[in-house]
Amino acid sequence: MKKFLSIILVLTLILSLLSGCGKNTENKTPSKIQESTSSTAPPEVDFSKTDGDMFTERDSNTDYDESTAVFIKLNGTTASSSSNSVKISGSKITITQEATYIVSGELTDGMLIVNAPDTAKLQIVLNGAKITSKTSAALYVLGADKVFLTLAKESENTLINGGSFAAIDENNIDAALFSKQDLTLNGAGSLTVTSPAGHGIVCKDDLVIAGGSYTVNSSSHGLDANDSVRIANATLNIDAGKDAIHAENSDDASLGYIYIASGTIKAEAEGDGIAASAYMQIANGKIELLVGGGAENGTKASSGNYGGFMGGGHGGMRPSGNQSFTSTEDTVSMKGLKAANSLLISGGNITINSADDSVHSDASVIINGGTFSIASGDDAIHAEDTLTITAGKIDISESYEGLEALHIAVQGGDIKLKASDDGLNAAGGTDQSGIEGGRDGMFGGGFGGGGRPGGMGAGGMSASSNGSIKISGGTLYINSSGDGIDANGTLEISGGHTTVVGPTQGDTATLDYDKSATITGGTFIGTGAQGMAQSFSDSSQGVIAISVGSQSANTKIVLKDKNSKTVIEHSPELNFAVVILSSPEIIKGETYTITVGSKSGEFEAN
Repeated sequence: MKKFLSIILVLTLILSLLSGCGKNTENKTPSKIQESTSSTAPPEVDFSKTDGDMFTERDSNTDYDESTAVFIKLNGTTASSSSNSVKISGSKITITQEATYIVSGELTDGMLIVNAPDTAKLQIVLNGAKITSKTSAALYVLGADKVFLTLAKESENTLINGGSFAAIDENNIDAALFSKQDLTLNGAGSLTVTSPAGHGIVCKDDLVIAGGSYTVNSSSHGLDANDSVRIANATLNIDAGKDAIHAENSDDASLGYIYIASGTIKAEAEGDGIAASAYMQIANGKIELLVGGGAENGTKASSGNYGGFMGGGHGGMRPSGNQSFTSTEDTVSMKGLKAANSLLISGGNITINSADDSVHSDASVIINGGTFSIASGDDAIHAEDTLTITAGKIDISESYEGLEALHIAVQGGDIKLKASDDGLNAAGGTDQSGIEGGRDGMFGGGFGGGGRPGGMGAGGMSASSNGSIKISGGTLYINSSGDGIDANGTLEISGGHTTVVGPTQGDTATLDYDKSATITGGTFIGTGAQGMAQSFSDSSQGVIAISVGSQSANTKIVLKDKNSKTVIEHSPELNFAVVILSSPEIIKGETYTITVGSKSGEFEAN
C-alpha cells in the first residue's frame, strides 16, 4: 500500500516513493532486441585512420598536360584518335595503354572500354563527353591497375545506359559506369549518370570520389562498390531505386566499408540511403537523405528482416543481429545510414527522413560530433550492441524509439527527441521484465519507515535482461508516448541535464528498469504517468518523487529550498501525474517546497 501524506491543498500532493521494476507488456507493442546468436564477431574497426590514409595525393590531383595527352573525339556512331593505344571498332573505343586521354564529343550507341595491362595507372579526362550505350555500360573499365576519371573544369559530361544489359563477356555488367578495377573520380566539372535498368556506378574494387559534381539516376544502387566507397570534396545528387550508396564484400568482412571525409550528398532512395556491409566512418560533410518515402511510410508493419544488415524495421520481436545480406521483394531495408559493423560519426550536417531506422549498426554506433535532423518511421538511432554519444547536436522530430541499443552511453551532446514509444531503450536478453518480480514485488512492505524510492521488496527483481543506460554528461530532452527511459537492466545517471516528459495514459512510465536505477550526479527532471511509475532505487544526491494528481500540460513546477531559493523550475509540455526531481542541489533529508500550478507543499528529499 502507498502511504499518503496529508497536506492542506485543494490539489493533493501525495508523497509516493515510486518504485518497482518491469511492467506488464501484454498490451504493448514489443520493442526489444534479442542478442545475436552468431558465433562470429565482426572484425575490430580501426577508427584511427584519417583522410591521409584513405586518399592518395593523386586522388585529388586533377592536373593534366594537353601537349602529351591522347585525344579521343567521339563522332556519333564512331570516334577518332591519332594514337595506337586507342583501338576503334565501329562504336566501341578501347584504351589499351597507360597515358592521359582527353575525351570529348558524343557517342550515340557505343562504349568506351579500358583494357590495359594490370600495372597501368591511366587518366581519362571527360571534357564535354556524352556516351550512350543502349545495351551495356557507357564506360567499362575491364583491365588496369587504377583509372582516374577527371571531369574537366566547367565541363558537362553524361554516361547513359539505354535500358537493358546484354552480356559481352564473362562479367555481369549492370551499370552505366562499370569498373572491375580501382576507380577514382575527380575534377571540377559535372557528370550525369543515367541507368534505368541497373546501377549507376559500379566498382569491383575501391571507389574514390575526390572532387566534381555528380547526378546519378538509377533503378538499382546509385553507387556500388565491393571493397570501399570513399568520398571527399564532391557534390552528389542521387536518385536510386535501391540504395543510394552501397558497399558490400561477401568474401572479406573487413571490406565493404564507407568513408566520408567531406562534400555534399543529397539522395533519395527506395532502399537504404548509405549502406556498408563492414563499417562506416563519417568525418564531415553535408548529407541529406530521403529514404523509403520518409518517416510517414514507417516500416514497422511491413519489413520482415529486422535488425540485420538488410533488415527492415520494427514489427515486433527482432531476430539475431547478423542477418545475411540479401533482399527480397517482401523485405526491403529502408534505413538512412546503415553498417553491419560499427559506425562512427565525428562531424558534419546530417538530415535523414527515413521509413526505417535513420542511423543503424548491427554492432556499435559512436557519435562524437555533428548536427543531426532526424525523422524516422522506426528507431532514430539504433545499435545492436553499444550506442555512445559524446558530442553533437541531435534533433529527432519523429521516431518510434529515439535511441535504442543493448548499451546506451550519453556522455555529452545536445539531444532533443520525440518518440511514439520509448525515448531511450536499452534492450537485451529475453526482456520478460513483467513476468517475475515486477512492480508489485518491488513495493515490498510499503512506504513507511525508512523506505527508499524504488527500494527492493520481497518480490525481488527480474534478471532476464542485461541492458544498460549510462548518462554522464550532455543535455537530453525526451518527449515520449511510451517510457521515457526504459532500461531493461540498469540505469546510471552521474552527470548532465536530463528532462523527460511522458504521457499519463497506458502502461508507461518516466523511468522503467529491471534491476536498478542510480543517480550520483547531474540534474534529472521527469514527469509522466503514475500507474506504472518508478523512481531511482538508489542515490547519493537527493531525490523528490511525488504524485500530483492529473495535471495539464505546461503547468509550472517550482522546487525551492528552505531559503526560498529556486532549485528547479519546469513546465512539462505534456500532461503529467508524477514528478521526479534530482540534482546536486537537492540534499537528502532536507525539506523542500514544491509548487505545481497554484498549489504547494513541503517534502523531504530522499
